[in-house]
Amino acid sequence: MVVAASMVVAAGAVAGVLSPFDDRRATDEAAPAEVSASPRLAPLPAVPSPSAPATAESSSAPSPSARPTRSPSPPRTRTKRERAATVPGRLYRHPDSQVLEWVRSHSGDPRHAVIASRIARQPAAVWFADHSPQTVTARVAAVTSGGDALGRVPVVVPYAIPGRDCGGHSQGGAPDLNAYDAWIDRFAAGLGSGEVIVVLEPDSVAQAECLSAGERADRFTSLARAGRVLKAANPRARVYFDAGHSGWNAPGKQAAWLRQAGAASPESSDGIFSNVSNFHTTADEVAYDRRVLDALGGPASLGAVIDTSRNGNGAPADGEWCDPAGRGLGRAPTLSTGESRIDAYRWVKLPGESDGCKGRPGTFTASYAYDLASSDAASS
Repeated sequence: MVVAASMVVAAGAVAGVLSPFDDRRATDEAAPAEVSASPRLAPLPAVPSPSAPATAESSSAPSPSARPTRSPSPPRTRTKRERAATVPGRLYRHPDSQVLEWVRSHSGDPRHAVIASRIARQPAAVWFADHSPQTVTARVAAVTSGGDALGRVPVVVPYAIPGRDCGGHSQGGAPDLNAYDAWIDRFAAGLGSGEVIVVLEPDSVAQAECLSAGERADRFTSLARAGRVLKAANPRARVYFDAGHSGWNAPGKQAAWLRQAGAASPESSDGIFSNVSNFHTTADEVAYDRRVLDALGGPASLGAVIDTSRNGNGAPADGEWCDPAGRGLGRAPTLSTGESRIDAYRWVKLPGESDGCKGRPGTFTASYAYDLASSDAASS
C-alpha cells in the first residue's frame, strides 16, 4: 500500500488488536457500537476509524477513515475570506456515537468536561461501511429523517466500493460492482427529501492507482452512476467525490480521475471532498481543492468539503499518520466557511477514534480525544 493511502476500519468490527490502553478500557475507551453485518476486518497496527453510531434502529456500521499522510505540505498563506456557496441550515449531530456513549457513562472522569464541550457537542459524519443491502435503506433513513425532523443537515458516508483500500487493512465492501450498484440503489432510497451531504467513498478515486486501467474505468463508471442515483433519489442531496488530500496526488492527476468518475457533471456531483481522517491544514486544503476544481472543469457551482476534525496543528513533519502526537482539533464543522468554492468544513472522522496506535482501531479512546481537545491548536 502506498504511504499516502487511507486505511479505514469499521468501528466495533475489529477483534484481537492489542492496545497500550487495553488495561484501562473500562474508563478510557467507549464500548464499540453494535453494528449489524459489519465486515470482520483483520486487525492491523495502524488503522483509522469512522465516526458513526448505531442503535437498534439506526445502526450505521460506522467506519473510520484515516489516511496516512505522505509528506507535510509547505504552509501556505491563508487566502482572503470570500463569500462561499453554502448549503442552508445547520449540521446534524447524530444522537448515537462512541464519544456520546463515553460522555454519558463517564460523568466523573476528569477529562469529561473537555471532551464533552469540545468534541461531543459537534456534529460528525455517519459511516455505512458494511454491505448489508437488506438493512441499509432503513439505516440511512433513520439518520436522514432524524436530521430532517430537526431542520438540520446530516452527513452520510457510503463506504462499500469493491476492492477498497486496494485489498489492504480495510478490504471489504460489496463483492463486485454489480452488487455495489444495487447497494447504492438501496442506500439512495433512504435519503428522503431533506437536505443531506453525501461523502461518496473515501479513497475510491485517490487510491485508484493500484487498479488496472480496466478495473479503474469500471470503478469510475460505478461511481458516476452512484452520484446520478443519489441525486435522482433526492434532488436536495449534495454529493461529493474523493479528492484525496494536499499531500497526495497532484491536482491535475486527481482532477483527470475525478472527471472520469463523473465529478464534473452536475447530474452526479456537487464537487469534491478532501483530507478525510488526515491532518493537512485547512489553508493547504483550500488551496489544493481550488486547484483540483479548476483542473476538473464543470460548472462554477461545484465546490469542496474539507475534513477539519484533526488538522488544527497540521500534518506531522515526519509523515506519521497513526494517532500522531501533537495534533489538535481543527475548525468546527460549519456550512458557512467564508471561502469561495469551499462549501463546508466537516468532521468526517470523529476526533478520538483511534487509528490503532493509541487505542484499538476504530475505537473512541478518551486519552487520545483529550490530547486532541487540549492541544493549543492553531485555527488552521
